[in-house]
Parts: sequence; structure tokens; C-alpha cells
Amino acid sequence: MISNLFNTLFFNPIYNGLIFLMSSFSWLDMGMAVILVTILVKLLIFPLTKKSIQLQIAQKKIEPEIKKIKEEFKNKKEEQAMKIMELYKENNLNPLSGILIMFIQIPIIFALYFVFLKGGLPEINTDILYSFIKIPSDVHTIFLGIIDITEKSLFLAILAGISQYIQIQLILPNISLKSNNKERDFKEDLMKSMSLQMKYVMPVIIVLIAYNLPSAIALYWITSNIFMISQEIFVKRKMEAVEN
Repeated sequence: MISNLFNTLFFNPIYNGLIFLMSSFSWLDMGMAVILVTILVKLLIFPLTKKSIQLQIAQKKIEPEIKKIKEEFKNKKEEQAMKIMELYKENNLNPLSGILIMFIQIPIIFALYFVFLKGGLPEINTDILYSFIKIPSDVHTIFLGIIDITEKSLFLAILAGISQYIQIQLILPNISLKSNNKERDFKEDLMKSMSLQMKYVMPVIIVLIAYNLPSAIALYWITSNIFMISQEIFVKRKMEAVEN
């Protein structure tokens, strides 16, 4: 039932949108269609991602205050938690809203991913096509006349890793690798370790995964990451303009 609901609400509409573009514009290759569909879906969920980015930026700004509270109430966990919650309320922040926004986006992101991974392209799955969608007479799989996106591509895989690295750099908070405290804080060390893994290990993993899959997946990742980098910069500048 969950699978059918996912297909009906997310997978099928995105798949049909991709086929619609290729059937409507004969000059459009599959790589360009992948980019357009990814951008269109990202624009549709932009109001959600905008709120998520605003929350992340606001949380970054109060990080020094949170750190100060943690140090001041190091041995008083209940008071520490209460002070942090008070700080969130003072700044009109709800940390749970970021988690909710993320969960709403997950099925859409997965649908995009599976369309390019399991959509069977360039073969068209007519069973899931809407009645008003025409089957393209020819599916051009050579992106810009250079790369066959049904095959793997090291170049696009590396670009996917680089774009992922830049995006993570913008999203993750700046965590100092040096600490003046003689006592080692397990949570702080864990955050530093996770931050390093996200910044340096994740992009490498993305490269390895993208290289072993059809390059349409890498192209989707590149487009998605560039869009997210752009919207992060856009939202940040808008917030700074309002504050100034």
C-alpha cells in the first residue's frame, strides 16, 4: 500500500513529467530533460527548503550562545536543556520544524532518484504513462552530444562529488578542530568527527556511487546540489538584507 501511494503521488508524476518534456521537445536530450525535471521539482518544494535553510542559518547564529550555555551548565543537564530551549524561544526557533520539513521532502527526493535509477530509460514504461502523455518517437541519451547518460561517467561522478562537498560546506556549522578545554567532551568530539566525515568522506562516497550507476544519477545529483547551493546563497542574502 505504501509503495502504491509513493508511486501514485511522487514517482509516476515525475516520470510522466520527464517523458512529457522529451515528447514535447524533440531536440531535448534525456540529460537536459533530467536537469529540467530536477529544477522544476526543486522549485515546487522551494517554500519548504527555504524555511529549512532559514532555520539552519538562524541556528548557526546562536551557536556561540548555545556553546556558552553548555559550558556554564556542564554538570547540570536539565538546566542546560531548559536554557537552550529558552534561547530557541527567544529567537522564535523550533528545532523540530526542521526535522518535519526534511521528512516532507524525503519522498520527493527519493522519487527523483528512482526515476533516473529504475525508470528503465531509454526504454519507456508505457504502463505508468498518463493517457495524455505521448511516447517520444526517439529518446536521445547523449547529453549535449558528449556523454551517454545511460552509461557511467567518471567526469560527471567527480562533478557530483565536488558539488556535494560545496553544498555540505555551506550547510554544516563551522566546528573548530582545536579545543582549549583540557577535559575531552565526548559529544563535542563526536560532532567534530561527524562534521569531518560529512565534509570529506561523503563527497568521496557520492563519487564512488555515482561512478557505478548510470550517469543520469550523477547529473541529477549535480543539478540538485547546484540548485541547493544557489538557494542557500539566495536565502542567506535575503535574510541579511532584511536584517540590515
